[in-house]
Amino acid sequence: MIDKTRPTSIPPFPPGYRASGILLHVTSLPSSYGIGDLGPSAMAWVDQLNEAGQTWWQALPLGPTGYGDSPYQSLSSFAGNGLLISPDWIIEDGLLNANDCQGPSFSETAVDYQAVASFKHRLLEKAWNNFQSQAHADLQNACQNFRTDQAHWLEDYALFQALKARYNGAYYLQWPAELVRRDPAALERARQELAGQVDRVCFVQFLLFRQGARLREYARGKGVRLIGDLPFFVSPDSSDVWANPELFLLDEDRRPRVVAGVPPDYFSADGQLWGNPLYDWAALRRTGYRWCMDRIRALLAHVDVVRLDHFRAFVAAWQIPAGAPTARSGRWRRGPGLKFFNALEMEIGTLPFIAEDLGVITSAVNGLRDKMHLPGTRVLQFAFDGQSDNPYLPENYVPNTVVYTGTHDNPTTRGWYAELPENQRKNLWDYLKRPPGRSEEVARELIGLAWSSPAALAMTPLQDLLSLGDEARMNIPGRAEGNWRWRCTQKMLSDPAFPWIRDLTHSAKRSGVLERPTTDRVMEAASS
Repeated sequence: MIDKTRPTSIPPFPPGYRASGILLHVTSLPSSYGIGDLGPSAMAWVDQLNEAGQTWWQALPLGPTGYGDSPYQSLSSFAGNGLLISPDWIIEDGLLNANDCQGPSFSETAVDYQAVASFKHRLLEKAWNNFQSQAHADLQNACQNFRTDQAHWLEDYALFQALKARYNGAYYLQWPAELVRRDPAALERARQELAGQVDRVCFVQFLLFRQGARLREYARGKGVRLIGDLPFFVSPDSSDVWANPELFLLDEDRRPRVVAGVPPDYFSADGQLWGNPLYDWAALRRTGYRWCMDRIRALLAHVDVVRLDHFRAFVAAWQIPAGAPTARSGRWRRGPGLKFFNALEMEIGTLPFIAEDLGVITSAVNGLRDKMHLPGTRVLQFAFDGQSDNPYLPENYVPNTVVYTGTHDNPTTRGWYAELPENQRKNLWDYLKRPPGRSEEVARELIGLAWSSPAALAMTPLQDLLSLGDEARMNIPGRAEGNWRWRCTQKMLSDPAFPWIRDLTHSAKRSGVLERPTTDRVMEAASS
């Protein structure tokens, strides 16, 4: 029972804690079905992490993707991506047989989303038909219980997806006006006409949540904890906005009045125009932030710690007038700040969050992070500009920090080094106190630096552990096509880098066990 009279304010990584892990999106896992999934290949990956001495696995958001296949533009904050369902585990449920799962020959190194979607949708349709005709009673009862438990978001999402299919994937604002406005009579008519499709969407989510729960239980048994990723904003074309228009800054036609982005900076003269709608924080506050609470609880049902993407927007977000050609005309709009986190802490107790505090960071952003005892984020690729006060240099970390060699938005470390200006290359090797090395050595040097740092948690993308070049890059921000496709092969998982990082983790004392005594209360929070 949570004591709602007193915030706990305990960091997710208590004093003395040191651990490490690997960043790898589920889609990047090897499998014979064209995309990684939550089944046997994910279990094998958990085994590999355990054998390599790693106690954390971080993935990207797992929601159903829309435009550009980006996990950060999901069709729902609550639903999962059906492409991540394991056919092998549907076979175990008796809803498919092995012959049903024979498909085209997929690339081992890149996800072809269109081909995978066609293949997986065919499998799920067959599984749905078999579920209706021959599934045993306990499976049917479990599905019905799931639907009842998740009704607060699932029914709207299922209808949203059924309507999207009816209108050939069109943006929901292009649907008939009575559906855009959510006229009750029009919604009820649509529910009746599309009842079969709605039921099928609910069934797919049932399979996905069932498999996710199985994987999480397995990971816990292996001593591997999971880091999820919560995008700050939601997609404009999502069931979130369609079902909850009163929570966003929309006009009378349900179109965003202002959209999100980031201001001009050193990297982009025009800033970045993302296009997501902004929240109406006054409206959310009047509900006790209920939708936000539900969203966070939904993710915490599947993971141990949540990375809060774009943390700085809790203080202020860059707001751009809808229709503006660039982000230049934006201005800062105040976020919910400390009141939100205090309310959240009263609701769920200890806040198991990592603050992604990259970008334009102010003292107010740092103050909010530190007030709530949230670990901040440091990226070593940003460290070597030659300034001794650079916050990304390890000597400038506080222990309550998560350090990465790079992230999904960065080039791989080997690719980064290939484009690094000569003066920063010199800064890097001078910092390491060794003569310049080969490009294939750089990723290991940065991993060693991260692991030896004071940060409580050290993370590296699998691409850096394997010292891969930019052919393995996951995402290039601002590019609409060709992202999120990289996959590792089974052969890569036999690389000698895994025993190497096991030894490094041991020598750096990053076993995930507290290195010195702490209070009972902090110990309890760490193990919960």
